[in-house]
Amino acid sequence: MSADDLRKDLNALPCDPAVDRLVEEIIGRVADKWTMLLIEILTERDCARFGELSRACTGISQKMLTQTLRAMERDGLVNRTVYPVVPPKVEYRLTELGLGLSKAFCGVWLWAEANYDTIERARKDFAARSNGG
Repeated sequence: MSADDLRKDLNALPCDPAVDRLVEEIIGRVADKWTMLLIEILTERDCARFGELSRACTGISQKMLTQTLRAMERDGLVNRTVYPVVPPKVEYRLTELGLGLSKAFCGVWLWAEANYDTIERARKDFAARSNGG
């Protein structure tokens, strides 16, 4: 499919301002690297405790992990289950909505994999033009 045909198809998609706002909010949420990492981890593990998530997300602070999980829970991406035991036990699990988002972002990974060489070539060409000119 040519670039013009693809652009035409994309521009023909229906536009709803309410959906546009929601998409912008969700992109803002998932564009955050911590959200994407947590979605990846929870997709692979099914469920995890806070400490497991903290160890799996190298470099994330406890505060950022808490904020990210709360935002994901608010958006319906994660279920938080608290068990009435001592010490407290809390598990996080992706909802169907979260798993659907994970599946949707698999398309981005597949696209990146399929276009890896082309992207790398474009970056090298750009670097050569930028450094040489």
